Amino acid sequence: MAIKVLVVDDSSFFRRRLTEILSGDAELEVIDTANNGQQAVEKAIALKPDVITMDIEMPVMDGITAVREIMQQQRTPILMFSSLTHEGAKATLDALDAGAVDFLPKKFEDIARDKDEAISLLRQRVKAVARRLPGRSLASTRPALTRSGFERPKLAERLKETPAVSRPTTSGAFKASGKTYKLLAIGTSTGGPVALQKIITALPANFPLPIVLIQHMPAAFTGAFATRLNGLAKISVKEAEDNDVLKPGVAYLAPGGKQMLVEGKADQARLRIMEDDSPRITFKPSVDITFGSAARVFREQVLAVILTGMGSDGREGARLLKQYGSRIWAQDEASCVVYGMPQAVAAAGLMDVEVSLADTASKLITEVMHG
Repeated sequence: MAIKVLVVDDSSFFRRRLTEILSGDAELEVIDTANNGQQAVEKAIALKPDVITMDIEMPVMDGITAVREIMQQQRTPILMFSSLTHEGAKATLDALDAGAVDFLPKKFEDIARDKDEAISLLRQRVKAVARRLPGRSLASTRPALTRSGFERPKLAERLKETPAVSRPTTSGAFKASGKTYKLLAIGTSTGGPVALQKIITALPANFPLPIVLIQHMPAAFTGAFATRLNGLAKISVKEAEDNDVLKPGVAYLAPGGKQMLVEGKADQARLRIMEDDSPRITFKPSVDITFGSAARVFREQVLAVILTGMGSDGREGARLLKQYGSRIWAQDEASCVVYGMPQAVAAAGLMDVEVSLADTASKLITEVMHG
């Protein structure tokens, strides 16, 4: 059965273009369109689509208000389209707060390097968002990990995932492992902004570790996202800058479009922010790159967490961390927007603990602060 999509935008050109792209995939069916937020709410209730694509700036009712109304009256996965501006970033984050699942740049040329790749990514993202529907099989719509999607082809060819996944459980009262850490590293992608906000805002002001955050996000968004987290959290949050010294109780968000590396010695570690024009590296920032650099500096003293996200970025960085003796946590399938990155880590046998998003922060506090 095809995934039913409602397209919402006040631009007739964009509605036609998006409908054309999505309808070109046999697994997707655009069942209707709307040109303002009020129509979106009414059609969401009447038609019960599987996914809604939503613009932000519209007449009659804007996209953020529409998201809130739909979440209250007819809960539906919503993919926002946003301009890559500071104001666009703030509005998109508001939409995610209101209940939207994910977002994409409205200019398709900002999504990928070429037209075909952008179209493929757009279709895959809509399918991924649809997987949040109750009763829909996750496996039935899991996207292929291809270079037009989300994984570097050489890694895909070289690595074989274990078919049976061993899942360490955390049933009953969670007990700290007793390890001593010097860094908390968190990597995520699709669904990550909401997940990170839930975790970071629950950490106490006296959290004793520096934190590096790697979220797949455009360059225009990371500054606004760091500012938002800083205003909500008890700890300090900032967009990472070159030569930042890692300090306890501070979270450093990797800038979009660049790579963030950890350098120096464990007691005097700094961040190196680097431009990356390599076509071989799909993600900028890349969880693999940051995790790998952290492994070389902190060795066995990293607690790494892989949250919701499409693809497998973070698996190879987690592998290196694991080789040094660090611990790897992964978000469980039930609480992920997209169970891609955590699944890749679990399938590779790298996961020490599987956690639900709802209790990740409390378990981090217990693990790091030993109760």
